[in-house]
Amino acid sequence: MPTNRLNLHIYDEIDSTNDEAKRIEGIEDFHIFISEKQTKGRGRHGKKWSSPNSGNIYMTISTNQNTSQISPVSLISGLICKKAIDKLIKSSSIMLKWPNDILLNDKKIGGILVETERNKENIKTIIGIGINLNISKKESWWGDLSKFALESKRNELINLILTEFLNIFDNSYDNWLDDWKKSCMHINKEIEIFDGEHLQKKAIFKDIDAQGNAIIESKEGEEVIATGQISIKGVY
Repeated sequence: MPTNRLNLHIYDEIDSTNDEAKRIEGIEDFHIFISEKQTKGRGRHGKKWSSPNSGNIYMTISTNQNTSQISPVSLISGLICKKAIDKLIKSSSIMLKWPNDILLNDKKIGGILVETERNKENIKTIIGIGINLNISKKESWWGDLSKFALESKRNELINLILTEFLNIFDNSYDNWLDDWKKSCMHINKEIEIFDGEHLQKKAIFKDIDAQGNAIIESKEGEEVIATGQISIKGVY
């Protein structure tokens, strides 16, 4: 890792790595926050991200740099994590669910939470990454990567993710759209779209566009949705 560009913050326990990223300012290009445990980990729409156990990945990448090279941030971040995991497990079994979920065998094993903070003329982009390597079996609605015994390779996985992030920031990811669609587990499948806890409609997930928006088809016809929460039968 290029230490002149990174400031690494490591904690035994913290409320949330994303919240810590909001509190800390710095001059490096990127700040990386990693914690063994989180007491107030969260996902999109304020949902709790269970993170009481060490051995998993609770990490945030924070930058004031222009993120146009890695836009749409949430989708490309998920794709980067999928590719890093695939490289370690030597398989292509990790799949993606729009817009920010990482899945194995139809169970959520990871997620991305992107937030922004504006300070005068600067915009800070905060990319939270949670990946379950081995979690309590009491939380059976979640999945993990325990069958691949990646706990001993956690640092290697983090390095792969960070290296690819920096590579894309410095260059670009021109074919991300094709790669994401190949990794999506619900292209042409029926989905349910929720606004919070309220079901809005059922539709077929047809595609995504270059901005990362979902293209769906319902009885009202084809439309584009920029944000929301989707549910697929049999997927948790």
